[in-house]
Amino acid sequence: MKILVVDDDVMVTRSCSRILASESFEVTTVAGADEAMEALGKEDFDLLLLDVMMPRRDGFSLLREVRLLHPALPAIVMSGYSTPDTIAGAFDCGATRFIAKPFRPDELMKLIHRMTGGAPKSLS
Repeated sequence: MKILVVDDDVMVTRSCSRILASESFEVTTVAGADEAMEALGKEDFDLLLLDVMMPRRDGFSLLREVRLLHPALPAIVMSGYSTPDTIAGAFDCGATRFIAKPFRPDELMKLIHRMTGGAPKSLS
């Protein structure tokens, strides 16, 4: 399974990459919306994991564009600003799921495996 992680925080992308790679996912990380669209134009991904608050273009803008070009791509929006407005905004833009930052590795993996119908290796 190929996952695209979009976040301007290097610590978040490194952490997500490490967590996902430990479960044998193929991970690509990018720092912003423009880089994400470029990656989506070059490769097919099975899941998009994206942050809301990013410079230049936020995650909502990115997700609206992704929905036009890749309407079936599952997307998990993550944010440290998990207010009702942020969560509603994520779903209004086409998010499949929402996860609040900071999250534990097992929370992320359970969410992904629930979406994909598989069990995490650590929980098998």
